[in-house]
Amino acid sequence: MAVTISLSLLLCLTVAALLRRGTVTTAPALACTAFGFTLASTGLAPAITRLMHVLADLIATV
Repeated sequence: MAVTISLSLLLCLTVAALLRRGTVTTAPALACTAFGFTLASTGLAPAITRLMHVLADLIATV
């Protein structure tokens, strides 16, 4: 659970920085957020969660 919270915080900060720099405007950011929510409700959600855990474990061992 801590990995998910940390990753969520990191992604939130990244999106906020991109919005602040003007690299990404509000509309595409909202579209990506909506896509993320819809993707989380599909059958791919467990596979994506496993992938994130594997990547977090890989980063932790480096």
